[in-house]
Amino acid sequence: MVQHSSAKNSFPAGNPIANALVVVAGVLAIAASIVLGFFAFLALGAIIFVTAVIIGVRVWWLKRRMRLHPGNRPGTAGRASHESVIEGEYRVVHKDHDEA
Repeated sequence: MVQHSSAKNSFPAGNPIANALVVVAGVLAIAASIVLGFFAFLALGAIIFVTAVIIGVRVWWLKRRMRLHPGNRPGTAGRASHESVIEGEYRVVHKDHDEA
């Protein structure tokens, strides 16, 4: 059975100052990753929150508008009050019987 010494497997460099710098650099890298991840999470959360507020206000506004003016639906501005009335212009085109 092979026994491993814990002192040889800790860091490859034999210099204790280099080992300390590696530990400090690792701790700083992990701390920076956590801080940046936290702020990225906050930014994403803020974007989602603002989007949800905008959609919520829009839905509330449309419901309020429909409740206050039940006959005036969005997208029906300028339409006739009766759905059976169709307005339009036309021109009668007479076909020459000589050409046929």
